[in-house]
Amino acid sequence: MTDDPLGPLDPDFAVNFQRDDRRPPCQLYLISPLDVTGAFPDRLARALDAGPVAAFQFRVKDVDQHQAARLAEPLQRLCGERDVAFIVNDSVSLAKRLGADGVHLGQEDGDPREARAILGPSVQIGVTCHDSRHLAMEAGEAGADYVAFGSFYSTTTKEVKHRPEPVILSWWSAVFELPAVAIGGITPANAAPLVAAGADFLAVSGAVWGGDEAAAVRAFADVLEPRRG
Repeated sequence: MTDDPLGPLDPDFAVNFQRDDRRPPCQLYLISPLDVTGAFPDRLARALDAGPVAAFQFRVKDVDQHQAARLAEPLQRLCGERDVAFIVNDSVSLAKRLGADGVHLGQEDGDPREARAILGPSVQIGVTCHDSRHLAMEAGEAGADYVAFGSFYSTTTKEVKHRPEPVILSWWSAVFELPAVAIGGITPANAAPLVAAGADFLAVSGAVWGGDEAAAVRAFADVLEPRRG
């Protein structure tokens, strides 16, 4: 059930949805585990080399900015070498300090307009919009470069309070050009309906870092391949 002030979506919208061929194919967006110490840089390199990845989000908690920057630097370098966008979760100040390619903001992490003023016109700004078309439209009006909907499935990465239906991706893709990211418990086994519904990116974490990261990326690539040029 959604608390979106726009009300519920007609389920038939998804049945009749057809992705605009002018829209780029759905791509993979990796989110880091909370622990990126030890051998994680090697794991990231293996994941990025296993298949096409569009972006990597650096997401750590409960560390000060100096430590976060130290942990981020080798990961940012690996992404830069492979032309993968390096996105910082939550912190505009850390994104600025690192010269990151982007920042991802939760609903409590600040206004996209303020982030834009601090980070400049070329930095990608993403906003978590849960299951709300209203929040997504507000984010777009505030200058976000992409919106994120979820959690579509159960996940252990974070507490789930919002469970949108895939039809929200269909509606968004049909009405707006701004890319939509699907997030939450996505695995190679359950990703296909989200791709078919119109997701521009699949944001994944546990499904990759919980096992063989290279094999997981290849499995996701197999799901995305039918939509690739």
